[in-house]
Amino acid sequence: MKRNRQAQKQRARNVQVRSGVKSAVKKVREALEKGDAPSARTALHAAERAIGKASSKGVVHRNAASRKIARLAHAVAKAAAPST
Repeated sequence: MKRNRQAQKQRARNVQVRSGVKSAVKKVREALEKGDAPSARTALHAAERAIGKASSKGVVHRNAASRKIARLAHAVAKAAAPST
């Protein structure tokens, strides 16, 4: 019974953290769609923090977190680069 209570608490915490990561990533993608590079860069910083924290807590796998951050950073860098 105690193990079940603990699992429910952990699941609720994990869902909350995962939701926060999704929201942070969504803000970056929305800023990129608008073409707003400076706000995309600040949103990327917040997303990196959220993903890193989720990874350190074991909510998201370390490699998956790294992959998400790299893909977002690549997209932001591509948007910020002057188009020729």
